[in-house]
Parts: sequence; C-alpha cells; structure tokens
Amino acid sequence: MFTGVAVIGTGFGTLTHTRALRAAGFEVRALVGRDPERTKARADRFEIPIASTSLDDVLAMPDVGAVTIATPPHSHAELALAAVAAGKHVVCEKPFARDEAEAVQVLDAAERAGVVHLLGCEFRYASGQALMTRLVTDGAIGEPRLATFLLHIPLLAGEGAEVPDWWSQEAAGGGWLGAQGSHVIDQIRTTLGEFTGVSASLLNLADHGWTAEDTFSVHFRTTSGCDGLMQSTASDRGPFLITARIAGTKGAVWAEGDTVKVADESGVRIVEIPADLVTPPAEPPPAELLVTAYDWLHSTGIDMGPYTRLFETFRSLIEGNPTHGPAPATFADGVAAMRVMDAIRKSAADRTWVDLTA
Repeated sequence: MFTGVAVIGTGFGTLTHTRALRAAGFEVRALVGRDPERTKARADRFEIPIASTSLDDVLAMPDVGAVTIATPPHSHAELALAAVAAGKHVVCEKPFARDEAEAVQVLDAAERAGVVHLLGCEFRYASGQALMTRLVTDGAIGEPRLATFLLHIPLLAGEGAEVPDWWSQEAAGGGWLGAQGSHVIDQIRTTLGEFTGVSASLLNLADHGWTAEDTFSVHFRTTSGCDGLMQSTASDRGPFLITARIAGTKGAVWAEGDTVKVADESGVRIVEIPADLVTPPAEPPPAELLVTAYDWLHSTGIDMGPYTRLFETFRSLIEGNPTHGPAPATFADGVAAMRVMDAIRKSAADRTWVDLTA
C-alpha cells in the first residue's frame, strides 16, 4: 500500500502539511527546503528521516510516491513540473501559480503524466463552508441572488509585521488576494458557479511599501445568476469582521464559524452538520515554532481538520479507493482560480469591468 510522501517547504509545510499527512495515514519520508540548517532543524523537530536541499535527490527516492508543495507561489510551477515529470502525485498550495498561462502548463503536464493532482483548497472540507455549499446547491434558499464574503483582520496593521517575502511582491504572485482571496474564489466557484465577470480594487491600508496589495474589494457575478461582493483586508486595526452570507429567492444562509444558519418563511434555524462533513478538531502547531505574524495566522490549528480530510482524499485517489465528502480541488480548479485572479488584477489596473464569459 502506498504511504510515502515528501514535503517541500519548511514553513506551512511543517506546521500543517506534515502533521495532517500523518493524521491521514501517510509516512512523511523527506523534507525539502532551501536553508540546510533550518531544513534539518525542522526535520528533526518533526522526526522526518531525510532533510534535503535537493529536490532531485528526493524525487529519486523509490519510497517517495507523492509530494506536497508549500512554497511561495512563484516557485510552484517549477516544483510541480519536476514532481510530475518524476511520476509523483502532487498536492500544491494555493495560489496555484503566477498567472493562468503558467497554471495551464502545470495542469497539462500533470494530466499527461497521469498522476493525482490536487490543490491546497482545504477549506472545502471545513464543516461550515461545506454545509453552506451543500445547502445552496441543494436549493435550500432557492436561487442564489446576493452573496457577501467579508474578512477584516489586523494581521499586517502593525509596523514590522513579519510575513513571507512573496506576500509583498506582485511579481512573485503575492498579495492578500493570492494569500486569502484564492480561498474565497474557490468557495464562490464551488457554491455559486463560475465567475462571469468582476470589477475590482486592489490597495494597501498599511504603509509598508509593498508592490502587492494587503486589501481587495471585488464585485462579481456568477453563472448561477448571483451578484456578490468579496472584500478582505489584513490591515484593519478594528475588531475582527467575518461574514459569509448568501441570500436567495426562498431564504438566506450564513455561517458563524462552523455554525450554519438558514432563514426562510418558517423562521431562523441552525442546521446540524451532517456526519460526513464533520472534521477533526483544531490542533495548534507547536507554540515554539510560531515566530512571525504569518506563523501566528495558523496558531489556532483550524486548518488541521480540513487538511487531514484533504489528505485522506488524496490517499484514497492514489490507492484507487472511493472518496467521500466534498470533491477535492484539482489543478484544473487551480487554472480556473488563476483566470479569475488575473481578471481581478486586470480590472483593478484598468478600472473597468472584466467579462469572463469570452
């Protein structure tokens, strides 16, 4: 039975990937990083047998049949292409690539290689999000007409907030749109259909000299006929603001954490999470490894449960077994998301509505 996997990336790759892979039944055989000292230290901390700065050496290991990629987005294409060329199954973090053209190249290579290829859209498996998606697609609120997705947090508001370099660099595929907006884009696509057009603004609330944005505001429409707003900033000093709400012709659905509520003509009710959508509880990473603002973004461990489910699906697909629960995001979804992100960036630059139906 296949179990051997290598993790590429010593940050999120160890904080979440390594732990969730093991929870899903994989054996983590190797850790690949750029800095030899950091790579060895993290490998030792998580009891990973091999610490290496050579991807080629790790891809040549016969007991490694799959890799996960948790590195900056500008490196994803090169790493994924090398992995699929070696016949390895791949889970790649989001944002998938720097743009749609690069994403298409990786998808084509993975399909030619015949490997399992998934995207790190773990929140498809988060109980609240998965239940909202199921309720909307099952018609619980009628035809969706209006959607609102808001997130305001103070992560980057303070001076000296440390995050990965790529977050600040437009040329590296960075910015808050890629870091957080890619999750929202995936949620919208799975819940409300493909995007048909966008009108967007990308800006910075904090004065940190970035070439990429820390804030985005996007008006969108989808194939289901829904009109919506996705707005998020990592630099709002005010209290947390988190909203995911969809209104339709027969009612509305919204999430308060993993509590999902529906309002219709019979009133407001809490919808119980079905057994097949329940994820393992949050599991924080080791506190001594949480140093930067980016590290603390993952301090609650809320991504462990969803990522465990994603990796369980990954393993089932590799072994040819049936999968259960939400459909995983593949590299094809990565291409579709990059198309939307390219359109958002074009809209913000040109200050115009961008049609995605062509």
